[in-house]
Amino acid sequence: MHEVADLSPGRPSLGESVRAARQAQGLTLKEVSARSGLAVSTLSKVENGQMSLTYDKLLALSEGLRVNVAKLFEAPGAARRPVTARRSVSRVGEGQRVRTDWYDYLYQFADIARKRMIPILAELHARSLAEFGSLIRHTGEEYCHVLQGRVAVHTEFYAPDLLEPGDGIYLDSSMGHAYLNAGDGPARAVVVCSGIDPELDAALIALLSGRRRGASEP
Repeated sequence: MHEVADLSPGRPSLGESVRAARQAQGLTLKEVSARSGLAVSTLSKVENGQMSLTYDKLLALSEGLRVNVAKLFEAPGAARRPVTARRSVSRVGEGQRVRTDWYDYLYQFADIARKRMIPILAELHARSLAEFGSLIRHTGEEYCHVLQGRVAVHTEFYAPDLLEPGDGIYLDSSMGHAYLNAGDGPARAVVVCSGIDPELDAALIALLSGRRRGASEP
């Protein structure tokens, strides 16, 4: 069996990753040796970049360290992300409001830019697809949780779902969808949209503003 090379430029050495994984768990070479069945001298040579390992020995080492084999080829600390300490408090009525004939949306936490989640308080007015118009589509995924009333969720690939207070739905936002008021009184919900677009909130507001002006959906 051939040895597994560790020659990719810019990639941390196997030894660096093994040492980091071992030290992160507070293990000694002797303890890793007992767990993996590899000799202490072998482990020492690996950590010091003096030896590579065959795949079967890599598997034994990963089992001894209780990590996935791929973890042994990651940069130490690669999974860590800096703490942004971002925080915002939403008070009643605060946010950016978009009003249309079909719904009122209150975009919360407008003071935080480039959010990965877009929390929206929605009040639904349209009671039929004819009144609502074309289904909405945008990138990402979203979650809707009904607070008050009854909400009918229409999507292009499924039969409509009727949601009561406390019910929720999670869906692919690129699929055409619409939230309708299916009751006699007010219908309110929390909608949380997510996606990789750093300007997702601005894109959603522009989309809804376009509907308000009677523009066609993309």
